[in-house]
Amino acid sequence: PLLPCLPWGWPSMKAGVTTGVFVTTLWNLRCFLNPSEVSGEAPKHTEPLMVLVWEWPSKQVPNISGDICRELYGITGCWLTTEQQLLDRADVVVFPHTRLQPGRDRLPKKRRPGQNWVWVSLESPSNTKALAGWNQTFNWVMTYRRDSDIFIPYGKLVPNRSATVNIPTKTNLVSWVISNYHRTQKRAEVYKNLSRYLHVNIYGKAIKKPLCKDCLLPTTSKSKFYLAFENSIHQDYITEKLWRNSLMAGTVPVVLGPPRANYEQFVPADSFIHVDDFGSLAELATFLKTMNSSRYRQFFAWQKRYSVKLYTDWRERICTICTAYPSLPRGRVYRDLESWFST
Repeated sequence: PLLPCLPWGWPSMKAGVTTGVFVTTLWNLRCFLNPSEVSGEAPKHTEPLMVLVWEWPSKQVPNISGDICRELYGITGCWLTTEQQLLDRADVVVFPHTRLQPGRDRLPKKRRPGQNWVWVSLESPSNTKALAGWNQTFNWVMTYRRDSDIFIPYGKLVPNRSATVNIPTKTNLVSWVISNYHRTQKRAEVYKNLSRYLHVNIYGKAIKKPLCKDCLLPTTSKSKFYLAFENSIHQDYITEKLWRNSLMAGTVPVVLGPPRANYEQFVPADSFIHVDDFGSLAELATFLKTMNSSRYRQFFAWQKRYSVKLYTDWRERICTICTAYPSLPRGRVYRDLESWFST
């Protein structure tokens, strides 16, 4: 029976208490079943996360149809697209910096509430221009730096159980593959001075001796040492020159880049030689020329525990956004992108 709507009296008081208990129970149940809504965290997606790549980073767009993240990399609940007409449905929109160069007019004119924009770059700050124009635009950054919202290294060491060491046959001492040579770069200066003390076998477009894709590793693997010289010196900027040209090829990298301590956050301390380890380039040259086979073999001890994994497919990099998505910060905008990246 309906209770009378009285401003006072026992029936109305009893109804109020009952209603209060009922509402409290529902609220507690809501908190238990969906704590993310109460805590301010992002709710879990029941549908696949749609990631729109506004313009693909590379010139050739690979096949991204279907459940490509699951099929290739075992990442579920992730849907990639380059169809710009799906902008209003996308949860995340990815903007590679190389495609932003023409200007802001290439960006969407609006974004729906809750949609997050990601700035992507694999280049160093020295080779990344016109960042000031993108302040207060992006929610997340995706770069080679470990402090990025989404970390995309050029490569990494992954555990293996082979417990074997494979050192290719060596026919020369040092090699270097260089495509863009500029005298103002530190690596150009270091090479010029180092070459006074030892011979360096040079390949690449810079000297009109390019190596085909399948020729690179067989060529560098014949050298005992490889000059893994970065084009600029920045935190965490450790590229394929270390991962592919050196470690994967089975040669010892002589690195020029961030400090040794930074390299040791990526690879074992005894797997490489740092230019800064020596007081002069003459000392470095002597160290390389006089190394005996026993000492040389020690540089490959990492092979007993690890193997090199290269990141070369942009599909894999983009798919990692879905893996990171639940833990990414909400409601943040990089107000000064240039300042962050150049720090």
